Amino acid sequence: MSKIQKKISIKNKKAYFDYEILDKYTAGIKLLGTEIKSVRESKASIKEAYCYVDNREVFIKNMHITEYSNGGFINHEPYRLRKLLLNKKEIEKIEKKLKDVGITIVPLLMFISDKGYAKLEIGIAKGKKLYDKRESLKQKDTKRDLDRLVRN
Repeated sequence: MSKIQKKISIKNKKAYFDYEILDKYTAGIKLLGTEIKSVRESKASIKEAYCYVDNREVFIKNMHITEYSNGGFINHEPYRLRKLLLNKKEIEKIEKKLKDVGITIVPLLMFISDKGYAKLEIGIAKGKKLYDKRESLKQKDTKRDLDRLVRN
């Protein structure tokens, strides 16, 4: 009775464009039953989401998980506050880095682990200036042109 499970990964593509990622962490997410079922159907979005530390706990806000279609009256709130599960040492490292000006926590990737748990890859990031974004676009264009030349 082996079931082939497709890999679910929900990406925040805009994060790499808007921010310079300094460090990455993988955190578990405290979800309700209907939420994990929606995530397994890839009905979630982390584009507008952001993370913050409050009282030595890390939370994610504005992460959208669509209500489960078969949930009935026990469904969840799509934009509720969710707790991220990290070690104390990791939280302390993150708190130290957040004391610098312009540093924030950005969700990068949401995926289902091999054991079936929902995980979130978060990044300690610093916002890019307009000229940095232009430089990123130039690098992306040159890489695309080189790939075309290699193919032909």
